[in-house]
Amino acid sequence: MKKAFFLSTLSLCLCLCLGGCTPFTKVQKSSNREYKYEMAKAYFIEGKYSNAQTLLEELIAFLKGSATGEESLYMLALCYYNQKDYVTAAQYLQTYCSTYPKGLYSEEARFHTVKALFLDTPDPRLDQSSTIRAISEIEVFLEFYPRSAYKPEVQRLLYVLQDRLVEKEYRSALLYYDLGNYMGNNYQACIITSQNALHDYPYTKFREDLSFLILKAKYSMAKESVKEKMLDRYRDTVDEYYAFKNEFPESTRMKDADKILSESQKAIKKL
Repeated sequence: MKKAFFLSTLSLCLCLCLGGCTPFTKVQKSSNREYKYEMAKAYFIEGKYSNAQTLLEELIAFLKGSATGEESLYMLALCYYNQKDYVTAAQYLQTYCSTYPKGLYSEEARFHTVKALFLDTPDPRLDQSSTIRAISEIEVFLEFYPRSAYKPEVQRLLYVLQDRLVEKEYRSALLYYDLGNYMGNNYQACIITSQNALHDYPYTKFREDLSFLILKAKYSMAKESVKEKMLDRYRDTVDEYYAFKNEFPESTRMKDADKILSESQKAIKKL
């Protein structure tokens, strides 16, 4: 049974542990591979992942293709995972999945791959290549295991990662807004960046932030436009105001939005 991970040798492992293990250096020097493998499992059960990893790395080449080859590879991956070396863990987990696509631990391996890649993703201000890679792995997991018990957690991680990508876009849009008309129409760049983020991730938690930023950018662009373009841009700002109000009627930003509407309507009357 899959959930009884390593229980086939649990009794032996516990006897080895509780009976007073040979010091680790002596285990390493042993020429008995079966003994060393059982000790690796014993160390793993005890939570001594560094010791288990050291033994497994020495044995992995010999165990490949054997009855314990699959188990040893998965256990080695978890050793790295439990030591928070998520990059190496993901590499071994993906090797396991490609070597044993229908293996005993394939679902768990893909889940831990997702978790390892998720835990290795950076701050939203940094390059998000690893975030995109993690999202790709999540999509693979959901395709392989659409009814998995892990599905709710995997979907939660997906939403977190998507919001990281949106946050990066939001920061970029803010930067464009702050630049204003410096060396070009950065307000337009702010609007396009925000609209693209909303299109790609319509359920993001940054939806209100992006929507209000679009409203502000359209208003600022109208104010700083040449006279020939002002009227159309103020009208566009008014339309954007009502779109924002309809979607976020209880927003804490409504006071500022109302001010933008009032100023835009005044400008339209003058024009």
